[in-house]
Amino acid sequence: MRVRDVVVAAFAVAGAAAVGRAAWGIPGQIGASAAAIAPRASGSARYRDNRFHNTEPSTQVVRGDESSLLSALLTRRRLGRPRRPIPLATPLAPAEAAELAVTWYGHSSALIEVDGHRVLTDPVWSHRVSPSPLIGPARLHPTPVDVDALPAVDAVLISHDHYDHLDKATVTALLRTQRAPFVVPRGIGAHLRHWRVPEDRIVELDWEENAVVGGLVLTCTEARHFSGRGLRRNTTLWSSWAVRGPNHGVFFGGDTGYTPRFAEIGDRHGPFDLTLLPVGAYDEHWPDVHMNPEEAVRMHTDLGAGDSAAGVLVPVHWATFNLAFHPWAEPITRLLAAADPVGARVRVPMPGQRIDVLRPGAQRQWWRQLA
Repeated sequence: MRVRDVVVAAFAVAGAAAVGRAAWGIPGQIGASAAAIAPRASGSARYRDNRFHNTEPSTQVVRGDESSLLSALLTRRRLGRPRRPIPLATPLAPAEAAELAVTWYGHSSALIEVDGHRVLTDPVWSHRVSPSPLIGPARLHPTPVDVDALPAVDAVLISHDHYDHLDKATVTALLRTQRAPFVVPRGIGAHLRHWRVPEDRIVELDWEENAVVGGLVLTCTEARHFSGRGLRRNTTLWSSWAVRGPNHGVFFGGDTGYTPRFAEIGDRHGPFDLTLLPVGAYDEHWPDVHMNPEEAVRMHTDLGAGDSAAGVLVPVHWATFNLAFHPWAEPITRLLAAADPVGARVRVPMPGQRIDVLRPGAQRQWWRQLA
């Protein structure tokens, strides 16, 4: 064999090995098949033609705009990275949960304290939000605390099954370290069963259904989004969540585009003392499924949070993963500019920071030096 053939063969083997490493474990990461999901999904009024649907017609990507989307991908992709390392706060976990507090771990992962109970939202501790360990969006900052070090929680809320909101490795860790149930929208229970979560730790709900867990009422509420971990889309439901204790209410937006339906949610389940609303990963190419910061302020108002004496908006779904084409700190700059004229109160924690909503401190504008 000639030297050239040996070199070509070596590169072929190395390439195959790299592909193999990138593909390692993907079937397990993807989760349950559509056939396994369907029996639990088919009972929903939002499920027809073997998939879930938004109330308002929604497009994942605006059609006829492929050239500008490609141009943005080639020229603007690095805008979503900070100039300096993102600072982390040391997470604090009092022995007893507060009346109303939140610790933000990054992206949509947060620990909510409501009337002495704790709820963990969309926990993602993996380095990449992808079915592959080598390919896909990677963290822009480390996790502020190990998942094993989280305090005991009463419930784990999941908004939908995208990789940046539902992470197999984190679910497996929480299965080992926590005893709380996973409260999820319809169909997602199939993924959890596929990952060996026992049936008694799975609560599946449709929009406007609720469960009482640890003295809290957890209501699955509408969102405008989509779902899918493989090639098939919308086989599981997506949602936002209303969390209500005896004295306080919190709204977790999950991942959603704007819809006037949030005003109806506010009428039924509000007002809310705290809203955790997505403000990042927006773009003109997908306006129906991700809100921009101005829409987040409007949503906060629609939900009636401005009518609450506590009413604070905490932004989520930004800073941790580069998922769009806007500058890294732009979501917060725009959010604060939109909040000021309408008197919406905003608190922007750094990753790991705990905010006691009823005892607010001074807001440090930590993101400015990274913009």
